[in-house]
Amino acid sequence: MGGIAVLAKAAGHRVTGCDANVYPPMSTQLQAQGIELIEGFDPAQTKLNPDIYVIGNVVARGNALMEEILNQGLPYISGPQWLAENVLQGKWVLAVAGTHGKTTTSSMLAWILEYAGLAPGFLIGGVPENFAVSARLPQTPQQDANSISPFFVIEADEYDTAFFDKRSKFVHYHPRTAVLNNLEFDHADIFEDLSAIEKQFHHLVRTVPGQGLVVANGKEASLQRVLDKGCWTPVEKFGADDNWQAANAHGDGSFDVLFAGKLQGRVNWDLLGEHNRMNALATIAAARHAGVAVETSIAALTEFKNVKRRMETKGVVNHITVYDDFAHHPTAIETTLAGLRAKLDAVSRGARIIAVLEPRSNTMKLGVMKDALPASLKDADLVFCFGANLGWSAEEALMPIANKAKTFNDLAAMVQAIKSVAKPNDHILVMSNGGFGGVHQKILDALN
Repeated sequence: MGGIAVLAKAAGHRVTGCDANVYPPMSTQLQAQGIELIEGFDPAQTKLNPDIYVIGNVVARGNALMEEILNQGLPYISGPQWLAENVLQGKWVLAVAGTHGKTTTSSMLAWILEYAGLAPGFLIGGVPENFAVSARLPQTPQQDANSISPFFVIEADEYDTAFFDKRSKFVHYHPRTAVLNNLEFDHADIFEDLSAIEKQFHHLVRTVPGQGLVVANGKEASLQRVLDKGCWTPVEKFGADDNWQAANAHGDGSFDVLFAGKLQGRVNWDLLGEHNRMNALATIAAARHAGVAVETSIAALTEFKNVKRRMETKGVVNHITVYDDFAHHPTAIETTLAGLRAKLDAVSRGARIIAVLEPRSNTMKLGVMKDALPASLKDADLVFCFGANLGWSAEEALMPIANKAKTFNDLAAMVQAIKSVAKPNDHILVMSNGGFGGVHQKILDALN
């Protein structure tokens, strides 16, 4: 919603917005863009008399401002529908869908197109370091100073659109190039099971034109089931024994790119883990569909700077490094830790990883994934879990790794406990999809 606000402001509209407990990096981005942010949902905001209210899916019936909008019969629309009608119409949309990696992969793809001089627009659920903003309208490409770029990259979320539109957001986007990165069970608050999510992905596939392209993870049986439901578009796969492959990966993050078994070049970057290699393959394939040569994509990825809150270094104190990462699903936790472990083993064998976790997503709060948590934390040497406001016991869930895991309901006490065990050359990895009470800075301050 913050990104949509940025696009509306760039299109020349006056934009105001309201929310509760807004935190960086989105709050600071909105301020930098001159967008008026109002705390809370006071019904008196209707006195602003806007032409339309764009409603995010966090707003439910019973929200005081929403009830006033309904009672007065004021015009409203969902974020995805507003975007489709006012920004995406007539554009070559490149949509990135999947349970994990949407933000990073969308950022990579937007950067590749930018590097190639295609000046794409984009809407991403994070802040790519290469752009410093999460959204922008298409720009004037280098090759044609008299035109506007037709390309728009969007992070395509399967979560529902709004309280009045229960379809997945991504069915509004009508992509010409669709990336299906992976597919696992998530969003237990709105989906009954994996099959229900697969059905929504099938609805997305049904919107891709015959002259488009579906780029799919060849390792995911769930995605193959989606395609088996019906696909009217050419498909390129990435992963084991498929069109696109990664080979000869090194601990520094570099790897070779193969297409149909033939070497295309080598990506030299410092992003960690197999998941990021898969993300890269997906973006190379998608960009190729948009006309970008593979060697250009590889060169662009070498200069990719990642996304805020994706293994972002927040500070180093006394040779102790503190990272911030958005990981909030057991698979994401596991792959993030595995990537950091591989890097540390390559350059500093024996360095400890201290995982600091907040199970905060709706799915995690429901306890659906709690039994998968211990295994997902296997690469951490110590685990500190903030277990407040859960409907289940984090301490009980982490009993299989009780020898290295501690649970806290008080943030200050947890910070002091981390301080008491941290030592030089430790790597403290904080994982949450929320603000986590500013715990990253609290840890750094305590270490100081």
